Amino acid sequence: MPGSGPLVVRWHALELAPVEAGARQLATVEAENAGSAPWRSRGPQEGLFLAYHWLDERGNAIVWDGERTALETTVLPGATLRQTVAVRGPIPPGRYRLAIDLVEENRFWLTELGNDALERDVEVGPRDAAGARAFPADGLEPPAEWLEQARALHEEGYAAVGGAIETDGGLLRRQPPALAPYAPGGGRHPRFPHPLVCPSLLPPLEPNDEVAGLPAYRPDGDEPWMFDARLVLRLR
Repeated sequence: MPGSGPLVVRWHALELAPVEAGARQLATVEAENAGSAPWRSRGPQEGLFLAYHWLDERGNAIVWDGERTALETTVLPGATLRQTVAVRGPIPPGRYRLAIDLVEENRFWLTELGNDALERDVEVGPRDAAGARAFPADGLEPPAEWLEQARALHEEGYAAVGGAIETDGGLLRRQPPALAPYAPGGGRHPRFPHPLVCPSLLPPLEPNDEVAGLPAYRPDGDEPWMFDARLVLRLR
């Protein structure tokens, strides 16, 4: 139970729809200001924000710094706040514990002051990949195996998926130098520094770049993405 002091929270409710891995959704929380100081967000990176952690079954943090949601209004002592909060599911699917907390940005979490978090065990399901769309070179249809592998990565939680590019132009043609980073071999690269070439994307994502005349997606925003060199697309 929270003690006394200027920043004390008493949680009352959490409304949460089924969570998909990697997908962003809105939950609703209800919390009472049981302290002596008002709650307020004072800018994009200053003041109190609603946020969350994703923990494993032992309480270890899988995602510590969840998305911030600014308070819609100042919450005076004794008043109750009810508002939506942005939550992005962890990757991969599985069983997790969601811990909703308040954070004084760049200073501390309220749990560090002796408050309780609002915790809920959550079974995180696969991400809906029904709308996935591949963007290969003109006139090239990815083989079924490639599409199945890309779909599996989407269901794991990634909105953007790309892999290796192999050219099949005969002995007298060399692979364009711009495609050198996309040579087959290796595995996943979560910090791949190049755009995803001929990617598979979940809506509303669209190609936003070009590499060697091929459609490409340069990760933009906070949607999770993955480069996997085992996902090989052969171009003629």
